[in-house]
Amino acid sequence: MELGLGNKVALVAAASRGLGFAIAAELAREGASLVMCSRNGASLERAAQAIAAQTGTLPVAIPADVSRPDEVARLVDGAIARFGRIDVLVTNAGGPPAGPFESHDAAAWDAAFRLTLASAVELTRRVLPGMKDRRWGRIINVTSIAVKQPVDQLILSNSLRAAVTGFARTLANEVAAFGITVNNVLPGYTRTERIDELAAARSGREGISADAVRAEFERQIPAGRLGEPQELAALTAFLASERAAYITAQSIAVDGGWIRSLV
Repeated sequence: MELGLGNKVALVAAASRGLGFAIAAELAREGASLVMCSRNGASLERAAQAIAAQTGTLPVAIPADVSRPDEVARLVDGAIARFGRIDVLVTNAGGPPAGPFESHDAAAWDAAFRLTLASAVELTRRVLPGMKDRRWGRIINVTSIAVKQPVDQLILSNSLRAAVTGFARTLANEVAAFGITVNNVLPGYTRTERIDELAAARSGREGISADAVRAEFERQIPAGRLGEPQELAALTAFLASERAAYITAQSIAVDGGWIRSLV
């Protein structure tokens, strides 16, 4: 299927590993010019070189902490200076720490807010004017299955990713007439470093092995396995495409059937 991304510029946040890396690589394979960021400059450069080896095109790699508005501004300004525009924005950030409510103080909530919600808002604020001027754009937020079915011990993620969903759903109505779509992709339990972190955290709390935790995750999934990052990346690339012009204001899970709700 021709996705029409060969003349588009995509910015993918938190793209040095995991889901962000898989999404960046998929967009590059589809021909998009790519800007990617991560807090760790060395890891980001390795990721960019890996994508270049896979696709033949070297992405522009700009180290940035998306929880800081000044760095978001520098990132977007750098992308526009290189390519002149941003057509596709993929907001993404590492997940907040696990744990029950009483384990997180005010500073933890503030950090989770800046990482999860404020980063998506600021990235969107910076790219939206150009999209409206060109009357074309794709904004895709990487959130979580937790926005449809809260996950135990993830109160920070459950709360702040739900806020991203409310933001995206409202924005989608405001910008639809400009040819801009706004959607969320909801990864389930996926084979990334984040799953290892969650398994290790639960292992420490409950005194069971991390392998046993991962096996329990798999038992909860009708498909009987963890997802692969490339499976979420494929959906994201489609939502970024010309073909997805009439899909907006949606939150689509890639979870092997884990969410039990009807819609």
